[in-house]
Formats: sequence, structure tokens, C-alpha cells
Amino acid sequence: MDGMDRKIERKGKLSRKAIWYIAFGVLIIAVLAIIIFGDKSSRYNVDVSRITIEEVKQDVFQDYITVQGTVEPISTVYLDAVEGGRVEEILIDEGNMVRTGDVILRLSNDNLLLEITNNEAQVVRAINEGRSARIQMDQRMLNYRQQIIDLETSVARNKRQYENNEILFAQNHISREEFEQSRETYETSSELLELLNENYKNDSIYRSIQISSLDASVRSMEESMRIIRRRLGNLNIKATVDGELASLNPEIGEVVTYGTRVGTINVLDSYKLRVDIDEHYIARIQIGLTGACDFAGRSYNGVIKKVYPEVRNGRFAVDMEFTEEVPEQIRIGQTSRIRLQLGESREGILLTKGGFYQTTGGQWVFVVDPSGEFAVKRDISIGRQNPRYYEVLSGLEPGEKVIVSSYQNYADHDKLILKYNR
Repeated sequence: MDGMDRKIERKGKLSRKAIWYIAFGVLIIAVLAIIIFGDKSSRYNVDVSRITIEEVKQDVFQDYITVQGTVEPISTVYLDAVEGGRVEEILIDEGNMVRTGDVILRLSNDNLLLEITNNEAQVVRAINEGRSARIQMDQRMLNYRQQIIDLETSVARNKRQYENNEILFAQNHISREEFEQSRETYETSSELLELLNENYKNDSIYRSIQISSLDASVRSMEESMRIIRRRLGNLNIKATVDGELASLNPEIGEVVTYGTRVGTINVLDSYKLRVDIDEHYIARIQIGLTGACDFAGRSYNGVIKKVYPEVRNGRFAVDMEFTEEVPEQIRIGQTSRIRLQLGESREGILLTKGGFYQTTGGQWVFVVDPSGEFAVKRDISIGRQNPRYYEVLSGLEPGEKVIVSSYQNYADHDKLILKYNR
């Protein structure tokens, strides 16, 4: 009976323990799948009201930048002291108009006056010595001429005597000795005359050289004297151009040394604009680029005439001159915004400028998903830029939306969850 009443267990039914094991295993597999295949990007919740979202668009990109120019005179002339001295008198104050040659201030220099006096004495001495030497040489030449005349007379007389004696000797009226003496006297006087003429010629050449040397020495000293006198004139500092005496540095009684800058003169025939530009554009700025600026509500055109390549504090400078008329009532120091044209306009993909560029350098942006629920990081390439837009070369398509405000708080995250205040 016991054998017949034994309970037979049903096969194929899972126990409760086995079910728990299976459920735990499924959970482990799910967790591993999430870890392996899930979204591992770092996320950050962003309040949409605190960011700026702009749509990428296809439009004409106008290649210009907006810069600020400061009015300056067309040229500035510097006044430097070319002679040292003490300031004795200021005749024209800064801010006044001057004309070429106007004496602005006077200097005094006792050492220079003493030098001029000594030089004048040397010049006078040299001139007197030259005159004395010329008189002596002239007297010597006169003596030579007198000796030559006397000797020529003697030679002529001796020649006649010799010729007469030659006839008388042939007729036996005189002795041979008397005839030979007359011949020797004539020949000797002729040789002396020839020697005297040779000496006269040599002395004339020497005299000419000596006189030229003395004259050159006197001219040199007189030129030196003129230079020193000009130095004396340089004690009067004068205006070298017509214009406005913009600055004058020395004070009465101050000692000014050679090369000291004492002031500046602004030439007001025209004006120019000194423009500071970000170094980002230095490769694209060149002489001849044009721009437009506003004065008193009217537009005036200008052109770049000079580029200063030195970069200071991330900026470099250019000079622009007006191509047509100069604004009326323009004043030095005025400022004006300039629309500087860098190139031709052309069709392109445009992205509105924003604070994101300071963080990304234009290498990536957060692109909003079409659902509007999140934004993801995407690499892009940016080309030219103007005050309103960046020109997108790759990475974005027209119609996509991009967060263009600053990424300072979430630049290290890959995905932004957009939260709306509803």
C-alpha cells in the first residue's frame, strides 16, 4: 500500500530557485549590453533660455571687416635740435599755426660763439698769409722780368759787338784775342738768358701751384666758416613746413642737447585715418584695399596707403587716405567706424558669429538634433569671417541649428540635454 501510494513528481516544471537564477542572469546580460553598446558620451543639462541657437543658412558672404580709425594729420614733421644750447626765448607756443622759416625758439651757446671767433681769426690769418705770399711771388716775378729784360738788352749789345768784331777781324783791324773775347761774351750772355728764362718758367709753374694751394686753403677755411655760421643759425629753431605746432617740449632756461626732439608740426593739407586691425587679418591686408567710413552721417571712401607689419598686443596698424573729398570740420583725434572690404562677395554657408568661437577656435560646435531635445558635438571647418557671420567650409548644412553662445561651462561634454521651461 505504501508502495502504491508514493507521490510521483512532475517533470519539466522550473523551480522557484531556478527562475530567480535565470532572472538574475538576464539582468546581468542587460547591464553588460548597456555598458558595451550604450551611449557612453558625457552629458550636460542646459537651460534653453540661457543659450543662443541660430540656424545655418545659405546666403551671399560679404567679405569685409569693421574696424575703427582715428583721424591724424596727413604727415607729421619732427623738430629736432641740430645744435645744443640753452633755451633763451620761446616765440611761438604750441597749438598755433606756423609758416616755413618762422623762428619758434632761440637757443644760446657760448662755446659755439667762441669757436666761431677762433675760426674767424684763423680764416683772416690764412687770407693775410695768402695775400702776403702772393705779393712776394708777384715781386719775384717782376724781378725775374726785369732781369730778363736787362739780359736781353745785354745779349743784343754783345751780339752786335761780336758781329762787328767779326768783320773787323776779317779785315785785320783787330786782334784775334779781341775777336774771341767778344764772341765768348756774346755766347755767355745768351746762355745766361736761356737759363734765366728756364728759371722764370719753373718759378711760374711753382707760383701757380702755390697760389692754387693757398686759394684752396682759404676756400676750405671760408667754407668751414660758413658751416660754423650755419651752426650759429641753427640756434634759432625754425619751422620747416607750414602747419600747426602740435607740441613744443622745452621750457625757458632748459639745456637742450644735440638731437633732442623739441616739438612736432602737423601738416594740415589733408588728413588720414590710423586704423588698428586684429592680427588674424594680417595676411589679407595690403596696400590698395578700400573702405568706407562715416562722418556727420555721410559716407566717405578711403584706401590703404601704408601697412605697418609690426604686431603689438595682437594688433597691427595701417594708414588710410581719403580718395575723394575730405570731410568738413574734421578734427585730429576723431574716430570713425570703417567698413574695410577684404575681397569679393560670393555664395556660401553662413553661421552667425557668437561666443563659442573663443572656446572652440571654430573647430567644432554643438549641433541641435532635429527633435530639439539635445545637441551633440561636431567637427567643422571655418574659413573667412565678417562682423556678422563665419563662412563654413565643411561640417554643417543649411537648415541645421547650432548653439552659438559661449561653451565655457560645458566645453568638456559631448552631448547637451536641452531643458525647456514650459
